[in-house]
Amino acid sequence: MTAQTARREVDPGSTRVSVLRAEPWPARLRVVLQARQPVRAFGLVVAGWVLLACMVAWPLNVAWSMYAPLVVLAGLFLTPGWFAVVSASYAVSLGISAFMVRGWSVLQGFTLLALALTMTLMVMRTRSRERLGVQGNGGEDMLADLRDRLLALGDMPSLPTGWHAESAIRSAYGDKFSGDLAVTSLSPDGHRLEVALVDLSGKGRTAGTRSLLCSGAIGGLLGQVEPERLLPAANHYLVRQEWPEGFATAVHLAVDLRTGDFTLGNAGHPAPIQFTAGSGRWSVLESAGGPVLGIIPEIQFPRSAGRLGRGDALVLYTDGVIEARGHDLSRGLDRLLGNAERLITSGFAGGARRLCADAQAGDSDDRAVVVIWRD
Repeated sequence: MTAQTARREVDPGSTRVSVLRAEPWPARLRVVLQARQPVRAFGLVVAGWVLLACMVAWPLNVAWSMYAPLVVLAGLFLTPGWFAVVSASYAVSLGISAFMVRGWSVLQGFTLLALALTMTLMVMRTRSRERLGVQGNGGEDMLADLRDRLLALGDMPSLPTGWHAESAIRSAYGDKFSGDLAVTSLSPDGHRLEVALVDLSGKGRTAGTRSLLCSGAIGGLLGQVEPERLLPAANHYLVRQEWPEGFATAVHLAVDLRTGDFTLGNAGHPAPIQFTAGSGRWSVLESAGGPVLGIIPEIQFPRSAGRLGRGDALVLYTDGVIEARGHDLSRGLDRLLGNAERLITSGFAGGARRLCADAQAGDSDDRAVVVIWRD
């Protein structure tokens, strides 16, 4: 078995957080930043009074704005209570500087207003992190790590000779989180590839947390249950969550890589399109499916069957690819088929990215495309 093309593209600029190895200096810095709250607060208070002493010694060279970095540090690494203590200390220092050293001026008034706004913003940030139970950048690191781990569930595995697969996901307005997600699984013997493409209600960050939970749940099911049981199990999971916007559309593909035979399950999702090399045409795989996930409990989802022969291709996509405000779906589908026609001459490699880029909705909606083809 020879590994062939298997790629996955996500939003440009996304950052993966390594949890396997940490560099020595960042590790030591992290230990210092995790010191107890009173120690950190005491250090910042001392820094504020040292700054006041510098103002007394060099009143024309040391500005009030030097307190801004200290306020930001306090907001990043202190709880709301200790942040209030440090802020009170800085307020006393500024008062001493204003009335005993520098006097008062309009410029200093604007500087004081800027510092007050900075403190207000940092108070909001500390309260937000307190709800998460983390300090510093721990919350952001945890979310980024979780996002990257679950996005990895959609990475296309290495496929047998003659088979290729790509996926591309683009979030609305460039957000790092998306309501569209892809999850893949290759059987241990390398004979069956499964792909689930899901479109959760909402878009971008508003659907981000539900997307992370759903991708983890479906990733645990994919390859572990029979194909005909996957959509009913995913539906049961979403119904149990009782989310206010807990519905989703989904399409599930299971391909036998030895013969090219496949089955499709559809839960209110746009119908995939297939290119047949024999006829040289794209066709829409309309078939009986079921309703969207997360609305009706204990429902079954009929599956349709097909075959990918040599030179054939299959495209799964979400509604952001064909849907746009003010335009009907038929126009968006025609646009998709026209873009897919160009893949025949230019090649299917990179096709997922190109179909996403040319989507009817543009950047106003989440978009996801999976392309599977056979030499």
